[in-house]
Amino acid sequence: DQLSTSMLAAEAELESARAQALEARNNYDRAVPLARIDAISQSQLDQYTAQWKAAEASVRSAEQSLRNARMNVGYTELRSPIDGIIEHTAAHVGDYVGPGTQFSVLTTVSNIDTLTVDVAIPMSQYLRYAGDRTSIYDNEGLLSDIRLVLADGSRYPLGGIYDYTRKDVSSTTGTLVVVVMFPNPDETLKPGQFARVEASVGPVRPRVVVPQQAVSQTQDIASVWVVEADSTVHYRRVTPGDTYGAMWCIDEGLNRGERVVVAGQQKLHDGAKVIPENPTARRTEQAAAAEQAGKRLEKR
Repeated sequence: DQLSTSMLAAEAELESARAQALEARNNYDRAVPLARIDAISQSQLDQYTAQWKAAEASVRSAEQSLRNARMNVGYTELRSPIDGIIEHTAAHVGDYVGPGTQFSVLTTVSNIDTLTVDVAIPMSQYLRYAGDRTSIYDNEGLLSDIRLVLADGSRYPLGGIYDYTRKDVSSTTGTLVVVVMFPNPDETLKPGQFARVEASVGPVRPRVVVPQQAVSQTQDIASVWVVEADSTVHYRRVTPGDTYGAMWCIDEGLNRGERVVVAGQQKLHDGAKVIPENPTARRTEQAAAAEQAGKRLEKR
């Protein structure tokens, strides 16, 4: 408000200076022919000339004052260079904002039509995915089908796009950060929102998977109990990989078709005999027994 008042005062001062300059110019124009016929003295003409020049200088000074006032008023109107959502600001109308003031930053504007998500990948896992390649992102299909799973378990309908990889590996966690982008046209996603990223990080390949409860871990050693064809069990160390739902991928130590123990491992010892159970077959037998019992009841 104070700056607006100063600008109005500068405009009024300029109008006054222009009026005075016009009057001084008219007096000068009238004095020139009178001086030629010696109706007025040369000193009077010099006086009219000086008044006219001084009035013109006053106009230029008033114009500069008005430009300064308009520039100061322009500082009070801030235009965001981008579209987005503005955060709360503690400053109010009339407060000075900027370096050295109470409010060094007025506010923050976030462009949320596209959001990025940082995905931290352990360096060992990154190297396993990359293999002999210098990067797992150079070839088509190595990082694809990027999806966002929200905090409530629902899937965000729009897929993500790989953006870039941060150049530094964290010295404390040994992880590499991959940045992916997700379009946000409806502004459904919010900055700082928690979510989980899922993506395909390589071509499809056969994997041996077992229920997670079948794998025992002690310190850095993972193991399973394998059921042989003669129903004996043997202890075997394995190298687990990624998890897939309630299943665990085994990178080394198990072959396709081998059976593992999923319950009662603490009672086993190497070479012990077990009676394998097939849950699917047991449910089928129970259903058949229930059906036969129902038939017998009907006959009675």
